Amino acid sequence: MNLTTYQATSLAFTVDGPVATLTLNRPDRKNPITFDSYAEMAAIFRAAVTDDAIRAFVVTGAGGNFCSGGDVHEIIGPLLDRDTKGLMAFTSLTGSLVKAMRACPQPIVAAVDGVAAGAGAIIAMASDMRIGTPRARVAFLFNRVGRAGCDMGACAILPRLIGQGRASDLLYTGRALGAEEGLAWGFFNRIVAPETLAADAATLARELAEGPSFANAMTKRMLQMEWAMSVEQAIEAEAVAQALCMTTGDFRRAYEAFVARRKPVFAGN
Repeated sequence: MNLTTYQATSLAFTVDGPVATLTLNRPDRKNPITFDSYAEMAAIFRAAVTDDAIRAFVVTGAGGNFCSGGDVHEIIGPLLDRDTKGLMAFTSLTGSLVKAMRACPQPIVAAVDGVAAGAGAIIAMASDMRIGTPRARVAFLFNRVGRAGCDMGACAILPRLIGQGRASDLLYTGRALGAEEGLAWGFFNRIVAPETLAADAATLARELAEGPSFANAMTKRMLQMEWAMSVEQAIEAEAVAQALCMTTGDFRRAYEAFVARRKPVFAGN
């Protein structure tokens, strides 16, 4: 899959230079996710592993909302007729999206306006950074539909973002996390006006894309790998990671720019 020429079918997908934007695009229903959009988003992020032209992603929703979660009629209803094997196929599909988001080397910025519920909350959570608006409402509401809060990695990732007690609050109650509370808790990196959300997210993604992409990918990888390491193991792993980064052309470009008293222009290698 060549992402620079890819034509999406279940969502809007655009590429502007080194930044690709995925937009859940069913605004009349607050952008619910479907079987097809789960699979297509995962395929895009898997393809990004070998696509050096794309250096950052933005994920967002159309029409003033991010994503209302799994489509009630196209996902929830049909699941009632599945046996255990069929249900496992579905939960594996949903989990594959988060795994693809975490495995792709490019940083992902979630631009969250309005509702981000269920799978929408998970997609925001699984992104590397989150920009919200004052209207943003994030709800991990799985328990409200008779399911556990441990969905798509929520019990692993969310406590690392906001802490165990706060994650327990959201996952047990299913209540909505508002914008200011989400900012104070560390879920959101920043809050911006709804009318500037798209531009602010694009600016942040472009700033990340203009950075040293090999080093950024290494940062993302180590942030994830070090969850399961002791401090001693992490220090050793980071020593290897930094040594590898120092073999890149971007490391030399940064030095040469510093000597010349100019801003470095990274090439991604």
